[in-house]
Amino acid sequence: MARSAVRTALVPLAWLALAPACAVRRAPAHAELATVAAQGDALALADALEALIARGEDTPADREYAYAMVRRHDEDTVTATYARAVVTGRLVEQKGLLAANLVPAIERFARRSRELDPGFRDGAATRLLGTLYVIAPGTLLRHGDSETGLDLLEALAATRPDVLENHLRLAEAYVALGDPVPAEPHLCRCLAHATALRPDDQLLLARIAASAGPFTCADQPSAAGR
Repeated sequence: MARSAVRTALVPLAWLALAPACAVRRAPAHAELATVAAQGDALALADALEALIARGEDTPADREYAYAMVRRHDEDTVTATYARAVVTGRLVEQKGLLAANLVPAIERFARRSRELDPGFRDGAATRLLGTLYVIAPGTLLRHGDSETGLDLLEALAATRPDVLENHLRLAEAYVALGDPVPAEPHLCRCLAHATALRPDDQLLLARIAASAGPFTCADQPSAAGR
């Protein structure tokens, strides 16, 4: 059998193997996740997981458990759809290509949450969706690409410049797309107010600034681009 035919034959088997691997339910490493899950509030569960991630205390078991629990919530509400997008995104972040088949679900739930209430949590679903379109492979997405994502993030930073995370995500997008120059003012704003960011976002900011290469902020000439 030709090599190309072998690869073609194996692809469906590989995807079938991914589904059960992602669906396995494990007990969380942190019991508070199970306590929150028992309350039946998808958003509270997503927030609990995010709190662990922000402190750098989450484990793979926490993310897998949260994903298994949040899948039970099929309510068509802004909070439930946003929670599913966030938790699914965190599982994909952990597993990488092993969970690539879940990327369309992130897009679907983020889009729906945005449709239901684009202003929810200062445009949180738009930030998530814009970042997804920039970072994820276009072949896994149905309704947007990197340009779509950049447009979403630029518009959000322009309409809500008071939300620091908008500048962080836009800077991340520019740098990820190999265009660090327009990221500089957004990086400088974030660097000037870094302590207002979550601990994990502060680490992300440091990585983005390092990847952007040398640049100078008017009020922090020695801090940027190190």
